[in-house]
Amino acid sequence: MQFQKDEQLYERVFAESLLYFYRNRARYSDWQAVIIYPSRSIEQADIYPYRALLNSNQVHRVYLDELGDIRQLPVWVALMVLTTVDEAQAPQEARYLIERSAVEQPETARRAIIELITTIMVYKFEQLSRQEVESMLGITLKETRVYREIKEEGREEGREQGLEQGREEGLEQGLEQGRQQEAVNLVIRLLTKRFGAIPEEIRSHISSLPLPVLEDFSEALLDFTALPDVQVWLDAINNP
Repeated sequence: MQFQKDEQLYERVFAESLLYFYRNRARYSDWQAVIIYPSRSIEQADIYPYRALLNSNQVHRVYLDELGDIRQLPVWVALMVLTTVDEAQAPQEARYLIERSAVEQPETARRAIIELITTIMVYKFEQLSRQEVESMLGITLKETRVYREIKEEGREEGREQGLEQGREEGLEQGLEQGRQQEAVNLVIRLLTKRFGAIPEEIRSHISSLPLPVLEDFSEALLDFTALPDVQVWLDAINNP
């Protein structure tokens, strides 16, 4: 996929492709290349030296803006075309693809599509936060892969720590501490994904919060736009 002008793209594509084929000749009996552009204007201007390859059935050039109505395309092709749709039209088409995937795709594929659409729209609307993009699309952070993975990791870590503590201090107390640790892990991982490294002072403060407060915090952090918002929220809890 080539979304920026590169006047030596074909030199590299053919040199690297043929070199790879040469080095792995025993494993392959043929090769083909597919080059995807948002439009013809991005393509390398001087293609004459490569006319034989470019006009052969071994090299396929795809121009996304020439594929037709995004709603008439297979959903996985439509996702690529979504990257070329202008900002005024993109939210509507993105919501359509999300709704369409719910009908046409199994759950695993649907979640992958939601994640791809969210990523595309975040890059397309760089001035908006991820939460604002999700609101635009009618989805929430909890539907995306990163949230589910973090939550599962936090649950597993909390369960393991809770069971260990349960053996030492009593099952009931250990399970309660496990739930609290699970919530701590989830909150810290979400904050790290959004804002990068979290200062130890904030980590320590979060670790000391009781479970009901942590549950409130896990919802509130979806509205934070910068790390200082975290400290403001924590200070408000200490000074109601």
